[in-house]
Amino acid sequence: MAHSTSGKPTTDGAPAGQDALRHGGDGGPGAPSPSRRGMLSVAAAAGLGLLAGCGEESAGSTSGAGPQGSTKARHSPSATPSKPSPSPTPKPRPELPRGGRELSRYRLVGYCGLPGAAALGRLGVGDLDDQVRQIEKTARAYAADREPQPVLELLATVANSAAGPDGTYRSRTSSDTIRRFHDAAKRHRALLLLNIQPGRASVLGEVKALREWLVHADVGIALDPEWEMGPGEVPGDTYGHTSGKELTDVARYLSGIVDEHDLPQKPLVFHQVAVSVVSDQSGLRPQPGVVFIKSADGIGSPGMKRDTWRQLVRNQPEGVRTGFKLFYEEDTEGSRLMTPEEVLALRPRPDYVMFE
Repeated sequence: MAHSTSGKPTTDGAPAGQDALRHGGDGGPGAPSPSRRGMLSVAAAAGLGLLAGCGEESAGSTSGAGPQGSTKARHSPSATPSKPSPSPTPKPRPELPRGGRELSRYRLVGYCGLPGAAALGRLGVGDLDDQVRQIEKTARAYAADREPQPVLELLATVANSAAGPDGTYRSRTSSDTIRRFHDAAKRHRALLLLNIQPGRASVLGEVKALREWLVHADVGIALDPEWEMGPGEVPGDTYGHTSGKELTDVARYLSGIVDEHDLPQKPLVFHQVAVSVVSDQSGLRPQPGVVFIKSADGIGSPGMKRDTWRQLVRNQPEGVRTGFKLFYEEDTEGSRLMTPEEVLALRPRPDYVMFE
């Protein structure tokens, strides 16, 4: 996700220069420097408030009974039996923002970003409602045989080049910001995807920290394993990585939330810039109520992006759908943006088209 950089990010959060990296690949020896993002999210993260915790509050109950509450009121026998209370109207089952409970009805199209951080995507620039209206317009061009579903992909956990006080190399977006984006999603009947760049933090731990939002029918998760670091690794110095098992663990947790709250299908997107970013892809195990979407995250000309696409969708596991990312700036440096017709000609046809 977000812009590319050259060299190592500075520890004080100052953005580095532009990187020449254009697209993913196998991530093997001789691959270009993987530090692909302009700010490494550090400058933006400096203005973020850390979440104090995302546990769910449970309201205490009071009986309201005074001294007389424990005594039974005496009533004279009634000559007329009381009428039975009418059965309560069944509560409608939660649905996706534009109706129904299955994502296959829709083509998801969205912007990503973080407020005040233009280098991290268009969603962080300008008036939020105006941006969502633009997403709606763009989505119609990619809908084809499906209904358009606008998406707001907000960076909820942001990778940093500095370790921070807890040594995790990540910051969390404040609850107030997430709430503002969720409110906008509700106003426009859009989906909100909470993007996680975990640094050295636990991926599942970051997902669990967002539970208060995930209980809503219009909120899903996007993982950015390019920024998932192992011990001794620093965001921006190397590509991060995840595994099929770890993705399955996240899907299993989301499936539990879907089941507990009777929610419609919930998207679980994982962005992938190179084959090496997801190991043991065969370890992916579909979970009830959760839709895996692998999003091809490569920069470059239409030809280069198609090459990356073919590498990433080869031997695609059963039950995993596809996504495709377009970059308004990087893709057009010396080339051009792919057209809707070209994107929709990819096979399998992407379920999610995301712009940065």
